[in-house]
Amino acid sequence: MSKQFIAILAILVLGFFGLLFFTKNDSNNPSSDGSSGTGQTSNHTYGEGKSGVALVEYGDFQCPSCGKYFPIVQQLKAKYKDQITFQFKHFPLVEIHQNALIAARAAEAAGLQNKFWEMHDLLFTNQTAWSQSSSPTNYFEQYAKQLNLDVNKFKTDLTSQGVNSTIQADLKEAKDNGYDSTPTFVLDGKKLDDAQPTVEYFSNKIDEAIKAKQNSGQ
Repeated sequence: MSKQFIAILAILVLGFFGLLFFTKNDSNNPSSDGSSGTGQTSNHTYGEGKSGVALVEYGDFQCPSCGKYFPIVQQLKAKYKDQITFQFKHFPLVEIHQNALIAARAAEAAGLQNKFWEMHDLLFTNQTAWSQSSSPTNYFEQYAKQLNLDVNKFKTDLTSQGVNSTIQADLKEAKDNGYDSTPTFVLDGKKLDDAQPTVEYFSNKIDEAIKAKQNSGQ
C-alpha cells in the first residue's frame, strides 16, 4: 500500500469525522423557525405589574379544574391588570389527559405569532369541544384561522422541537418545585395550597400580597 494512498485515506477519514462534528454542532443550535429548542421555560405574561406582584398559574388546557378557574382568572385579569403580572406556565398531565400536550403545543405555536393569550382563551372557552376529540388538531387549526394566524407556520410550529422543548422546560420546573396537580397557583413566589375558585378568595390574597410588597419597600 503506497504512502500516497494512505495519506489520501487519512484525509478522507478526517474529513468525514469533521463533517459529523459540525453537523452535530449545527443541530444543537436553535434555528429561526423554532425547530430546535433551547430548553428555556415559557414567558407568557399579562398585565403591567406596577406593584411588583405576580400570579403564576401552572395549568393544563384539558384539565376540568383549570377550566373551572379560567373565568375567575379572566375577572382577576380585568380587575388587577394595572397592578400585577399574570403568567401561565405549561403543566400538561399527559398521564390522564391525552390531548393536554398537543393543546399546550397549540398555545405555544400561537405564541410564536404573538397570539398566545388569544389561543389560551379559545382553548379554555372551547375545552369541552376538543378535549375528547381523536383529532384535536383540526380544532386548533380552526382556532388559528379564527385568530388570523399564518396557518402553515402554525402547523409547522405545532410539531416543532422548539415548541416541545419550551413545554418540557415548564413541566420540569413544575415537577422540580414539587407541584403535582393542576391548576397550581403561585402568588409572589408562594404556592396557594388552599386556592378556591372565587374572585373574592384571589382578591383577598392579591390585596395582601400588594400590601406586603408596599410595606417592604420593594
